[in-house]
Amino acid sequence: MIDLIQQTAKIIHKANSIAILTGAGVSKESGVPTFRDAMDGLWAQYNPEELATPFAFEQNPKLVWDWYQWRRQLVSGAKPNAGHIALTELEQHKDSVVVITQNVDDLHEQAGSTDIIHLHGNIARNKCFDDCQGEPTIIDINTLEYDADTVPRCPHCNAYVRPDVVWFHEGLPSHALNRAMHLSQTCDVMLVIGTSGLVSPASQLPSMAKRSGATVIEVNPDYSMITRIADIKLDGKSGEMLPKVIHALATL
Repeated sequence: MIDLIQQTAKIIHKANSIAILTGAGVSKESGVPTFRDAMDGLWAQYNPEELATPFAFEQNPKLVWDWYQWRRQLVSGAKPNAGHIALTELEQHKDSVVVITQNVDDLHEQAGSTDIIHLHGNIARNKCFDDCQGEPTIIDINTLEYDADTVPRCPHCNAYVRPDVVWFHEGLPSHALNRAMHLSQTCDVMLVIGTSGLVSPASQLPSMAKRSGATVIEVNPDYSMITRIADIKLDGKSGEMLPKVIHALATL
């Protein structure tokens, strides 16, 4: 593993452009339950079609709103872990570092990463259900007056306000996906960290990078769909592996 870490550091050292794809495993190290882990809460009583689709929200907006408020409480106490911090420190060594994340929390921002693409949205934000002022129409609910027993409404069109996250049967934000695809096609190195490689279209980005000539480096304690295409696999959690890579990078 020491040799692989040194090899990883050398590859990163020579790279001009680095794209980083992070998944649920990174946030889980900070104590944030994965989407599937949330089954231990309200998820145990409902299926995804009742909590995470546009149709579900239209049918029962209060149920969906309350479930996301519950998820926000779970996320609010989490802090960046050593893996998040290491990615921030990477920016001190390399000029072009972009984090592409499937996570909806803001732990990368808290850690200090400066260029982050949220493929699946940000659970801390809210938007108009109809996006009446353009996609997305972000709404600050702290400026609204609404009863705790109701769902806030858009001040522009009176549609319900919803979490700014991507639900089942919805496409990813086009601006985020297009930029992520461009970076995947133009980067020298792609780090793929803590993702199963099962959720499309994010799962296609490492293959896109590989086809374009980038070196794909996976950091994951488990076997994933990325493992079979990775040039280097660091078997371990991001909070364990990435600080070692940064330390090795600093010695070059």
